[in-house]
Amino acid sequence: MITKIIAEDAIQKTKKYISNVDKIVIVTHTSPDGDAIGSSLGMYHFLEEMDKQVNIIVPNSFPDFLLWMKGAGSIINYEKSPDIATETIDAAELIFCLDFNHPKRIGNLAPLIRNAEAKKILIDHHLDPEQFCDVTMSYPLISSTSEMIFRIICRMGFFELINKACAESVYTGMMTDTGAFTFNSNNEEIYYIISELLKKGIDKDAIYSKVYHAYSADRIRLMGFITYKNMRIYKQYKTALLTLSKAEQFRFRMRKGDTEGFVNIPMSIGDVVFSVFIREDDDVIRLSFRSKGQFPCNEFAAAHFGGGGHRNAAGGEFHGSLADAIALFESVIPQYQNLLEKN
Repeated sequence: MITKIIAEDAIQKTKKYISNVDKIVIVTHTSPDGDAIGSSLGMYHFLEEMDKQVNIIVPNSFPDFLLWMKGAGSIINYEKSPDIATETIDAAELIFCLDFNHPKRIGNLAPLIRNAEAKKILIDHHLDPEQFCDVTMSYPLISSTSEMIFRIICRMGFFELINKACAESVYTGMMTDTGAFTFNSNNEEIYYIISELLKKGIDKDAIYSKVYHAYSADRIRLMGFITYKNMRIYKQYKTALLTLSKAEQFRFRMRKGDTEGFVNIPMSIGDVVFSVFIREDDDVIRLSFRSKGQFPCNEFAAAHFGGGGHRNAAGGEFHGSLADAIALFESVIPQYQNLLEKN
């Protein structure tokens, strides 16, 4: 059994909203990851079982290694099809906002969602959600939004409507947002949920292989390059830094998702407590953070890079040059020396 963490009134409102509509839209954050796509497709397949007309809209493209999931090919990319996305949102009677805590996380979709007449339900596991929806279910102690989707479906009394495609999507989101269950995954209820998903016919070993064994040779070369050329170790701070410029991405023909998991690589170094990956994007510098033990990388991200997340996994961004982002990081990391040494 799993505990009833999510508030009952939120569950009942969600059930009522679903029962009263036909056209439903699901949206998730920019640069969607495994949990974003997994939770969205999990909800999508469940709602289809309820004979709803459902569309998933993402702000921009997502990694190719998630395309194997059933339904992924029908996801609407706003960046590529803005008119179709806009018309679909305008026609929606109910909108699910998954895996983000603030409209700014959905980029150019934000004003469309804010202004939509449809009822809105937020399902997320990040800190400090903005109250812009009719129902907000945000529980940071839950490992992933995909886990929340499973819990909500079951709490509404619809476990039997979880088909294999839904179960595969939920498992993929749970797996990817915990680093294949290597962090944020000590709650025994996670493994009860996995056992229930296995009953739906998923092959968890095959899912792992489809996600983590589907990279290109260029991605492996890129990984070797940045760990050899671009990794800095700050021994006094138990910290590692990886960097990647646009020119280097072009050199290695980087595709969407190729840097997934790079921030975790230095965490295998015995003395490293805090790992930072700084990547140059088209119009912004993206940062990923990972930590061990009690070091709050989400607080570091929020304080210096306008980000947030979880204690051991967070993200942020910087508006400026790659060199300036590195300089800012190096200027503030000494402030955390005592805290890092304790870990």
